[in-house]
Amino acid sequence: MPAWDRTWRREARVAWWCGLALTGALVAADVARGGLDGLRGCCWVVLGGTLVAVLRPVRITAGDNWLAARGLFREHRVRTDLLTQVRRADGVAPRLVLRDAGGNRVELDPRVLAANPLLWHYVETAARTAHRRGLLREGAAPLAALTDRIDGEITRRLLESAGLE
Repeated sequence: MPAWDRTWRREARVAWWCGLALTGALVAADVARGGLDGLRGCCWVVLGGTLVAVLRPVRITAGDNWLAARGLFREHRVRTDLLTQVRRADGVAPRLVLRDAGGNRVELDPRVLAANPLLWHYVETAARTAHRRGLLREGAAPLAALTDRIDGEITRRLLESAGLE
């Protein structure tokens, strides 16, 4: 049974609210100054829709031996049991880049895996399979670092929920 990012809906809802708020503010400002017409109203709606498109998060889902990232227009999917490369792209927003033997590629925020233990379980289990098969030649270090970080966060959450610190 596939698993998905549990925080996606909340983040998508925030993107929609931001787009609606921008559109509403621009339309209200135009109405207040008496300059709203059909063309300007359409421009404000397009601007608000563009903001939604920019802010809308990628939806991450995973299942047995696959991981998918669904963007605004298309879905990228990798076979996690056939991973050949895992690398961390650091920058303004850190990204985890997964590439499989078929040349397919998925980019995702590592925090999505940290926030969703079931997603992480699917990815980690299949990546271990790829490593055992000798396919995963590049990426053992980023996966190990991510494993340590996620396992530490999960352990910390369990201890806090049990009242132990």
